[in-house]
Amino acid sequence: MNKDKVILVDADGVLLDWERPFTQWMVDHGYKTVENHELKYKVHEKFVGMPKSQSNVMARYFNESAAVAYMPPLRDAIKYVKKLHEEHGYVFHLITSLSSDEHAQALRTKNIRNLFGNTAFEKFIYLDTGADKDKVLEAYKDSEMFWVEDKPANAEVGLELGLRSILMTHTHNLSYEGKAERVWNWGEIYRIIDNASRLKNLNHLWTGDDNLSDKPWQTILEEVRDERITNEGK
Repeated sequence: MNKDKVILVDADGVLLDWERPFTQWMVDHGYKTVENHELKYKVHEKFVGMPKSQSNVMARYFNESAAVAYMPPLRDAIKYVKKLHEEHGYVFHLITSLSSDEHAQALRTKNIRNLFGNTAFEKFIYLDTGADKDKVLEAYKDSEMFWVEDKPANAEVGLELGLRSILMTHTHNLSYEGKAERVWNWGEIYRIIDNASRLKNLNHLWTGDDNLSDKPWQTILEEVRDERITNEGK
């Protein structure tokens, strides 16, 4: 495994739009949403009269339903996941707290491959519904791999383990002020990863001879600098 070409990703809220299908599923099953439910992260806080004890139960029922095979992509995920894989050679390791049910896992794998192709995802790591990801991420400790999440606590675990955490923005995580890099879409993730790759290549291009008139590393550095200035001005 070439760790420089592996990207770690969560599924729901990162690759897939879980929130809207789940909310509609709950409404179809007789639940009513509270005001500003989009700002809530915990399931029991999103629906009127739902006890906390039912939060994980309902998420599990949904995750183990047929709906999991038809989850829509999040924002521009398809375009840039394919671009990173097909044009730059990156592969993805999916780490998701979907369910321990093998049938649900098979449906999720099918959904991911239908959306992103058969070769982009090299590994699928499934955990039980709502399970912590600390132990799984330990296997990637100090690898400096990119780790894309939407849950601040998981992004922070990644940072503690020496990963480069990227937080996909949603209304439920707007209050996060940690060190994970915040993005709004996969286009931003693509630029972060591409810039990091080009900067890393400077070590290979640099010859140590300051008298050379042709400095390929300088062109790359200038491109990265100009793009960063442009993005900061947005």
